[in-house]
Amino acid sequence: MARILVIDDEETVRGLIRQILAQAGHEVEEAENGAAGLAAMRLQAAELVITDIIMPEMEGVETVLALRKEFPDTPVIAMSGGGRTANFDFLATAKKLGAARVLQKPFRPATLLEAVAACLR
Repeated sequence: MARILVIDDEETVRGLIRQILAQAGHEVEEAENGAAGLAAMRLQAAELVITDIIMPEMEGVETVLALRKEFPDTPVIAMSGGGRTANFDFLATAKKLGAARVLQKPFRPATLLEAVAACLR
């Protein structure tokens, strides 16, 4: 299976995603924000990155841009519970900037696993 990096500022969300992916046989690395995620990728690149959009320090759209620049062959799944804030749709923006898939939180485990499988094909 694949090595997957999960970037989210909420520890409980990271833990839940880790559990779902580990049960499916994946190796999971975690990071609490975009800057920590990029540092982890530079140390040992993952085959797939799943990142939240709304985070402190380095938010998700900026993280997607940096990942596309430094790791252009690594697919990225962007996720957000905020979705649309005022007139700005963060998930649509992440998709335009290179995210392979987007997920609106909350999502079902099967939805996450389907997105992961599609990105790893």
